[in-house]
Amino acid sequence: MNIEKHLIITGYSNVSWKDAIVKAIQEASKTIDYLSSVKILEQRANIDGNKISEYFVDLDLGFIIDSDRNS
Repeated sequence: MNIEKHLIITGYSNVSWKDAIVKAIQEASKTIDYLSSVKILEQRANIDGNKISEYFVDLDLGFIIDSDRNS
């Protein structure tokens, strides 16, 4: 039986929301094993003048607990 744990993280980009999502998953995968799902919770941005300057996205990352792992 697989048990999935969830972690909420925030991604950031100067390019786009998609870039913020991709970068956040890539960075999280460096320290979290068995990533299995992602849910976009919220997207927001900062505006500078008349254009978006920073993109933020809150993600709910799911990962499988390794029940065979030694403590």
